[in-house]
Amino acid sequence: MSSVQIERKQQDLRERMFAVGRAARAAAAELAQAKPAVKRAALEAAAKELRAAAKAVLRANAEDVTEARAAGLTSAMIDRLALDEKRLDATAAGLEVVAALEDPVGRTIAEWRRPNGLEISRVRVPLGVIGIIYESRPNVTADAAALCLKAGNAAILRGGSESSRSSAAIHACLTRALTAHGLPAAAVQMVPTQDREAVGIMLRDMVSYIDVIVPRGGKSLIARVQQDARVPVMAHLEGICHTYIHERADLAMARRVTLNAKMRRTGVCGATETILVDRACAGTHLQPIVVDLLDSGCEVRGDAATAAYDPRVRAAVDSDWGKEFLDAIVAVRVVDGLDEALAHIRRYGSAHTDAIITADTAAAERFLNELDSAIVIHNASTQFADGGEFGMGAEIGIATGKIHARGPVGAEELTSYKYQVRGTGQTRP
Repeated sequence: MSSVQIERKQQDLRERMFAVGRAARAAAAELAQAKPAVKRAALEAAAKELRAAAKAVLRANAEDVTEARAAGLTSAMIDRLALDEKRLDATAAGLEVVAALEDPVGRTIAEWRRPNGLEISRVRVPLGVIGIIYESRPNVTADAAALCLKAGNAAILRGGSESSRSSAAIHACLTRALTAHGLPAAAVQMVPTQDREAVGIMLRDMVSYIDVIVPRGGKSLIARVQQDARVPVMAHLEGICHTYIHERADLAMARRVTLNAKMRRTGVCGATETILVDRACAGTHLQPIVVDLLDSGCEVRGDAATAAYDPRVRAAVDSDWGKEFLDAIVAVRVVDGLDEALAHIRRYGSAHTDAIITADTAAAERFLNELDSAIVIHNASTQFADGGEFGMGAEIGIATGKIHARGPVGAEELTSYKYQVRGTGQTRP
């Protein structure tokens, strides 16, 4: 292909993407004024459409999974990609939960009256157009669309090539529901190509059309987005989550919660990647916890103290601390008390989700208050780091930054605010 042909191809792609952006901007203006009842009805209809089209969606997903296996994708990636009836029904249920949430748009956050008589209100408004770039998980197509719509935003979705058939089938359900209730089809658009340069155009060239980018995927994707984007980004780089077994942890609870935190789904960002066990209870707690993990098929990489309890434990290396395995692998370390546990998490964690198991209320409060992670948990699995489990219906991701949104990003987090000032003819002296 000649340089002229390459340039023409790039220009054509840019024009296609700009057309998507223009349509999204127009749709966003319409959505910002949409009645809450209309948005709710459209989301309820989307759930019905998804259930009605279940066989077609699952057929499309089966094709994606077959191709992904042939391409050599990891078991963790396959798990993220695969849908079944239960997962698809949960996605539809998430649409219904989002539909039933209180509409955040137009809500007054605060209001006050100045001595000069001016009445000032801070009111929630949509962000505008949100670009979502994601890998593997086709359910993100529905989750992201629902949350954006609820918050009055238009969405431009760019799913991974490995889930293209599944995402397209889900998107078709959403489009039918939107148009049936008088909302613009361009409210939720899929990027019309798998050309990787389309992502670059979203990040660099669509500042006039996209207000914020939300990436969901692996470390390399998110790093690229954060490096190249010229629009604001809401993201987390990695989910390096810890579970700390305090000296006063109930053993039965510690075993149950820790196994769930690691093994319920190993490929999600809320899966525990490192387990810290207090030396004061290691004699009673460490071996049962490690055996539970090993017997469930989890590879345990432990420090010397941990390895002494079971010959199946592999010796941990320095790179295992602070590693997001996203697989049935976990790092285990014995620590000398709460202070050392906190120090370890601060050094190796990613400020995503960290948990303490203890019956000591004072220790729990120190952990919750002193650890600066987006989500801190007492006596529960780190796999509760999920917008659905927080009552948000779904999430667009877990934000670990400190600007605008933090933790599960639901509908409310996809709004900003403006000030409305009402006067009676005041002038400033």
